Amino acid sequence: QVQLVESGGGLVQPGGSLRLSCAASGFTFSSYSMNWYRQAPGKERELVAQITSTGGITGYRDSVKGRFTISRDNAKNTVYLEMNNLKPEDTAVYYCNARRVGYLRDNYWGQGTQVTVSS
Repeated sequence: QVQLVESGGGLVQPGGSLRLSCAASGFTFSSYSMNWYRQAPGKERELVAQITSTGGITGYRDSVKGRFTISRDNAKNTVYLEMNNLKPEDTAVYYCNARRVGYLRDNYWGQGTQVTVSS
């Protein structure tokens, strides 16, 4: 049974920080690239950050570069998203995603965790 369980979301003031975690089980975590997506009300889901299976390469959308950091611990089957200097426009439900390169059907999602940035 594949599971991705996000945690760490909540309410934070602008300029604050949060660290999201995604715990994976039911598949070979170290064989999958991991991604964080987010979706704000009335908007399309968008890719926030991604990391290769070994953690060697990362990528970020322009609006979060320099503020967010994605990392993973394959020994713990966990991927993280450290978010600093949060802005109101970061408010969204954040989703953890696992994808195996070359295997289109191996694409898994977590339930999401709410991040609200407001004063």
